[in-house]
Amino acid sequence: MATVKKADKFGKSDITYINVLQEPFRVHGVFHDGKQFIRIPQAVAKETNEGVALLYANTAGGRVRFITDSEYVAIHAEMTNIGKMGHFAPGGSAGFDVYADNAYAGSFVPPYDQTDGYDAIVHFEGGKRPRSVTVNFPLYSNVAALYIGLRRDAYLAEPAPYLYKRPVVYYGSSITQGGCASRPGLSYQSILSRKLDTEYLNLGFSGSCKAEDAMIRYLCGLDMSVFVYDYDHNAPDPTYLANTHEKLYMALRAAQPDLPVVLMSRPKFTLNEDDRRRLRIIEKTYDNAKAAGDDNIYLLDGPTLMALAGDEGTVDGCHPNDLGFFSMANALEPVLRRLVTG
Repeated sequence: MATVKKADKFGKSDITYINVLQEPFRVHGVFHDGKQFIRIPQAVAKETNEGVALLYANTAGGRVRFITDSEYVAIHAEMTNIGKMGHFAPGGSAGFDVYADNAYAGSFVPPYDQTDGYDAIVHFEGGKRPRSVTVNFPLYSNVAALYIGLRRDAYLAEPAPYLYKRPVVYYGSSITQGGCASRPGLSYQSILSRKLDTEYLNLGFSGSCKAEDAMIRYLCGLDMSVFVYDYDHNAPDPTYLANTHEKLYMALRAAQPDLPVVLMSRPKFTLNEDDRRRLRIIEKTYDNAKAAGDDNIYLLDGPTLMALAGDEGTVDGCHPNDLGFFSMANALEPVLRRLVTG
């Protein structure tokens, strides 16, 4: 198999780096356009809005999966845009993390001053034995290429497929994109994927999720098991939300009559008047659908999503911290478990 030659940075004379686009690796949640990993086609992103045109290459929800008996996994990441924000840990916005046999195994901690990617290594406990490995991509950065470093003579095989192969699609704001999880594996979608063994696609676009016609057309054409949407925070005002929220639902229902649809309001425990007004708009979409006979629509409001975290679930009153994302996953799990298994 083809490799990339690199200087040994970790005292490993037996290390070999392999491009994740090669067999037997399996890449999920993103695809490569020849230049970088992206989440949606560039043409769709450009037609939607300027924000999506910038963020479509952020690798939120990207994963590479494989089986190996190497005692360590290293990465060589080539990156073209590094997300750095005062309220967001670099390990989440610009870092990778790794799970082995569905359990957290370590973080590929990025240097704070990185500009074009980095190298890091994680050693597994328990020595040489086969493990099912998932490396999660950064939530708010662009990745041009990723190479996995393993012991040169290590066993390497394709992973078992997800139990539920049709993806759950999440469409929403910066919260959906993963802001501000401390590492990629702690976004609520990643938590749910591990719990339910299901494929997913993260279509969160920070500040830029506004249900434009171009995006609605794209969403309606996706093959998915469940659609979850929350763009309350990105709607400029309640009037905009009212003009677009039910419109998106109606388009999805017309295109995919049997698709389960989960509505969410902004994940916030204590609501102010603006929050309540927006929630009523989302509830109207739900109520109208139920009145029309739709039994495949579901609603989770902010206090329900933040029930475990209360008002301690955000970093800034808006974006969830790790506790907030855990609370969101906990609220969504019983709903999604019924839907993906049903």
